[in-house]
Amino acid sequence: MMCSGVVCYDYLPEDIRAKFRKEDMLLSKSILDGVSTFGEALEKSGFKGEENNRLSPARYRCMFETHIEQGPILEDSGDKIGVVDCVLGMFNYRLRFYGQTVHAGTFPMPKRRDAFYAASLALCRLHEEIDRLGIPDLVYTTGEVVCHPCVHTCVPDYFDFSVDARHESPEALQKVLKVVLSLTEREWAGCRCEAVKAWNRDTVYWDKRLVSYVKEAAEELGVRHRYIHSGAGHDAQFAAYMLPTTMIFVQSKDGLSHCEPEFSPVSHCTAGASVILNAVLKADADD
Repeated sequence: MMCSGVVCYDYLPEDIRAKFRKEDMLLSKSILDGVSTFGEALEKSGFKGEENNRLSPARYRCMFETHIEQGPILEDSGDKIGVVDCVLGMFNYRLRFYGQTVHAGTFPMPKRRDAFYAASLALCRLHEEIDRLGIPDLVYTTGEVVCHPCVHTCVPDYFDFSVDARHESPEALQKVLKVVLSLTEREWAGCRCEAVKAWNRDTVYWDKRLVSYVKEAAEELGVRHRYIHSGAGHDAQFAAYMLPTTMIFVQSKDGLSHCEPEFSPVSHCTAGASVILNAVLKADADD
């Protein structure tokens, strides 16, 4: 989504677009060598293109995006096509724990301030309290951790983990955030806890007219379908701030994505292409 963030920069909310300045993106460095930049790689690729060919409301009426679902809902329900109506709102926080590094073999257990252990206690409490809220369709994840000094002979003095929560309702997310922030109100195994906001986004709803074209196209083609939210971010999410936008999902086998077993049957991809073609034709005829 880096490129769509740059392309749609002028239309994005202030707190989002601050992360997508073209100059910053072109200077971002490779995680492989820490030296080469995205701008250099783009030049070498031969696909840099011209800015005057970019997506823009002056040259385009609307945008349709087809994507794999990246989840199991369509497969579980037996539907080939997802008529997407929105991208869920979300927040991302870091929970940081501060303890004291000591030697693993010489320092008594009762005197330790182990940041890793403290974080594990807090994470278990986080799950218990969020689950107790009983919010349907809420998803939340800890997907990234940082540990220091991260050697087997030392007790960690610092541990940091991410908290990613997603839901359509801002009220629901606020309840979850209250639980996250409550962890900072006490010490965990003698360690201080700090919550730091990384970023958040509101739910982005697709253009209702375009959504209706997708549904009509699926019905006319006899393709089994259902309405579905997108829990993942997509380029269309940023484009929606610029011009009317919508999406179509096709099944992901076993709901898997971002891994080698990721797979979508050719027949389902064909159905998705047929639906989007007919939806685009409807939009073209309407205008």
